[in-house]
Amino acid sequence: MPTPYDAAFSSQEAINAVVRSANRSLLLVSGGEKAGDEAMLEKARQSMEAGATGLIFGRNGAEGPACGVRFGPVQVPAGCASLGSRGKEALMKALVYGGPGEKSWTQVPDPTIIDPRDAIIQVDTVTICGTDLHILAGDVPAVQAGRVLGHEAVGTVVDVGSGVSGVSRGDRVLASCISACGVCRYCRTGSYGQCRSGGGWVLGHLVDGVQAQYARLPFADLSTYRLPANVTDEAAVMLADILPTSYEVGVLNGQVRPGDTVVVVGVGPIGLAAILTARLYSPSHIIAIDKAESRLQAAKHFGADVAVKPDDDPMEVISALTDGLGADVVMEAVGTPAAFELCTTLVRPGGHVANIGVHGKPATLHLEDLWIRNVTITTGLVDTYSTPNLLKMLGAGQFDVGHMITHRFGLDEFMAAYDVFAKPAETGALKVVLSRQ
Repeated sequence: MPTPYDAAFSSQEAINAVVRSANRSLLLVSGGEKAGDEAMLEKARQSMEAGATGLIFGRNGAEGPACGVRFGPVQVPAGCASLGSRGKEALMKALVYGGPGEKSWTQVPDPTIIDPRDAIIQVDTVTICGTDLHILAGDVPAVQAGRVLGHEAVGTVVDVGSGVSGVSRGDRVLASCISACGVCRYCRTGSYGQCRSGGGWVLGHLVDGVQAQYARLPFADLSTYRLPANVTDEAAVMLADILPTSYEVGVLNGQVRPGDTVVVVGVGPIGLAAILTARLYSPSHIIAIDKAESRLQAAKHFGADVAVKPDDDPMEVISALTDGLGADVVMEAVGTPAAFELCTTLVRPGGHVANIGVHGKPATLHLEDLWIRNVTITTGLVDTYSTPNLLKMLGAGQFDVGHMITHRFGLDEFMAAYDVFAKPAETGALKVVLSRQ
């Protein structure tokens, strides 16, 4: 690895030239007097082309805190002021949606600051969501070909807009799946998922997402969370989507209470997170329903006391536990008509059906049976208002989310990771995590 050079440039233009020639993302910091010449500029360029992981430019070669140009997961030296500039011609790798059934790990332009409230992160840890599979199946037509996918990541802030005050360069942050402007009618009531000013679920949906080497995060002050040192990247990324989604849309919307009988239909990552967070309310029983034996065993590990396959008459099992009444709360965590319709048959009169799954096809609502039973049915997109509290509980050791991760990959192994995640019956995959090497 090349030895970092100590030097300072005489102009911003000289630094920008290095950024452009390096063809990659750089974090620029300033702090030198006039110095540098074409020979030093060429030396820096050669160093980057040789694969340097960092370049340091000091004050006229003097000893002391070094300032200048760096890239990679590095600490900005104290006293160095950021110039907030990135190479306009820099390219990165990202997972790009090509239309239904099509995806590729390919080069795209680096993200840049578009709005003063934006932040740019270097993606350090990222995962794949079942929603990404729904997109690839064509179930989310709003996602256009060419979109970078992904909405769950942990990263290091490398640039911020002039309107960002809550995070700084070098901060390790959780990137929420939901972006929030903070001022529209819905954001003012905590319904961030319904933001009407460019937020809501936009990452990997309406704007480029985080399955990439770098990502732009809109409304960074309300859409990122600085992470404490005792929370690992892998644990934190479970709070980008699946834990707050299951907790808010499943447990809280379903109004789980102590002593309840809770049923979770579909125990992939979302369903497992629903079991994990439902336990906070001390239900008397949690019944997991899934076709895959490996997932039923995982559900027992996460706290389900009963596991049953949908073909094994789950209604009989639930009736035996509830004196024939049915479940107090039934959560749908699959996103298929059959799963939703099964939920409506398992709930007791006066009970709750909480739909969490992402649906791409119509489901039949049997009102001819339900109208007389006082059943409450809720749907929802996560708002992530619970993320700060979930993060506190994670840091306090109240959640063990590590067992959700079954497969690990390098950041450049997205195609293999998708293949594993898309075939859980064959691979036993729950959550797959990709990390910068």
